[in-house]
Amino acid sequence: MKQAIVHVSLVVRDYDEAIDFYVNKLKFDLIEDLYLPEEDKRWVVVAPPGSKEMSLLLARASKPEQEDFIGYQSGGRVFLFLNTDDFWRDYERMKGLGIEFVRDPKDQPYGTVAVFKDLYGNLWDLLQLKEDHSVMSRMLARASE
Repeated sequence: MKQAIVHVSLVVRDYDEAIDFYVNKLKFDLIEDLYLPEEDKRWVVVAPPGSKEMSLLLARASKPEQEDFIGYQSGGRVFLFLNTDDFWRDYERMKGLGIEFVRDPKDQPYGTVAVFKDLYGNLWDLLQLKEDHSVMSRMLARASE
């Protein structure tokens, strides 16, 4: 049996502002943007370049109680992890675009990491894993196959 998580739903305030941030600032690919008239919503999927199995489903809050979770989906903890093949290139580019880093870059046993906020305040790790970091490396290698 093979299973995979293919989408993580991220509650957003507005589809277009979220697309702008993820595509123009994080340089994600817009995989799909489809209007679903029967539900009056859009199916918007974005993913980092080269990502094959995992993507983000940008889901506009459709009820007032969902709006409370925009930017706070994980209770203030790091929510998502963006792995890169060149930490410093992406860190400098993102800072230059005004993306706020709330924790400075740090070398860890598993790689280099810094924490940034997305446009709504969700916390992300930007990280470059060391090639020899076994568990994380194997997981990422499987995801990219």
